[in-house]
Amino acid sequence: MSNQVLESFVQLLYLVSAALFILGLKGMTKVKSAQRGNRLSAVGMLLAIVGTLIEAGRIDYRWIIAGVVIGSVIGWIGALRVPMTMMPEMVAIFNGFGGAASVLVAISTLYLLYLERDYTQRLAEVIGGSSALTIALSILIGGVTFSGSLIAYFKLQGKVVKSEPVLIPGRHVINAILFLVPLAIGFWFAFGTLEPTTTALLAWAVVALSLILGVMLVIPIGGADMPVVISLLNSYSGLAAAATGFVINNAMLIVAGALVGASGLILTKVMTVAMNRSLVNVIFGGFGAIPEAGAAGSSSDYGPVKSGGPEEAAMLLDAAEKVIVIPGYGLAVAQAQHTIREIADILEARGAQVLYAIHPVAGRMPGHMNVLLAEADVPYEQLLELDDSNRELKTADVALIIGANDVVNPAAEKDPQSPIAGMPVIQAWNARSVIMIKRSLSPGFAGVKNEMFEYPNTMMMFLDAKKALQGIVGELKQM
Repeated sequence: MSNQVLESFVQLLYLVSAALFILGLKGMTKVKSAQRGNRLSAVGMLLAIVGTLIEAGRIDYRWIIAGVVIGSVIGWIGALRVPMTMMPEMVAIFNGFGGAASVLVAISTLYLLYLERDYTQRLAEVIGGSSALTIALSILIGGVTFSGSLIAYFKLQGKVVKSEPVLIPGRHVINAILFLVPLAIGFWFAFGTLEPTTTALLAWAVVALSLILGVMLVIPIGGADMPVVISLLNSYSGLAAAATGFVINNAMLIVAGALVGASGLILTKVMTVAMNRSLVNVIFGGFGAIPEAGAAGSSSDYGPVKSGGPEEAAMLLDAAEKVIVIPGYGLAVAQAQHTIREIADILEARGAQVLYAIHPVAGRMPGHMNVLLAEADVPYEQLLELDDSNRELKTADVALIIGANDVVNPAAEKDPQSPIAGMPVIQAWNARSVIMIKRSLSPGFAGVKNEMFEYPNTMMMFLDAKKALQGIVGELKQM
């Protein structure tokens, strides 16, 4: 096969791959077509890898095969063993690995094309000024993505790094320095007249500073903002990949990175709108602290609260004609999605209508509740977006809230001084009766008292979500 034919074949693979990526992203916008979209994207990635290997020419395939096998085994085991509650952590780690890969490719390219050949010319004269500068940008963005994603992972776990914001004095000035200095170093090693050894040291300096910057950017952000942070880091990983595509002159990597970067930015915008906050406010505001004992929203802040058990909840649900389920992170923690589906099946068999109100930032990552309910085979047609949810709640007999708090807090609409003021919320209080399953009166991540606990139409169930729902199932079956 001639070189021209081979090149045309590679470009055709890249074209098909790009089309599959776009169709895959389109498919993942709907729960019903998400699996198909994921498969299309996977096939597109396989074709892109094949095209890249063909374009690379003579390479040692033993290393390629070893990498594919090891990576596939790790990914397969991880996907099977990671519980739904840790899905946000897995997404954060994936983002971080993408950033780390960009750093490694950029550094490897620098060594292969310049440092190992003992050139006496400056870097820009050997590989071109734009390519030299792109290496620095790829290292900078990739490093920030890697370390920032690790911090997001640990914050979501709440073990190594605490979930609440860590507000370092003078952090904005420090971050500005950590951003500007690597850029200056990048220009220096790209266009300066330097020894190759000095160029290598400067490249590693950019790596170190970018890693520190990633930590500094994410550590002041609290748990309530993790969905936004994850989508933003996803965008960063795409930008890093696109920059790496310019480094190695691979058009497919540029296209794929641009798609990930753009979709991540769009998703970030959707999330910030859902929280009625700006991206700047998320990154620099330090919002999302988990309150200390005795802070706003503790049990001492509430007046009389009506509570009940599975029997009372089952009686309300059995008499209802329309039930709207509002899932939150507590449902994911309890792994009770299959139990709520069982309740829905019982109610639907008795003639009731069951719908699910999904808030864009419920849970710990974008689309967390959609994925959770899809795992229990909840029909996509029963999932309502925010505006539709609030319209349906006005005629609902029961709103069943499972582990959600901030996204149903009326303070967002009624208290202009509240930290969540203006945030679009699910107006669960408009239902005739509200059943709120929550283990205590503690506030959500925003640390704000939820006065709906005190409303006369609200019944609190102070139980683990799975135990509460299993109890309701038992009671309903006896009716």
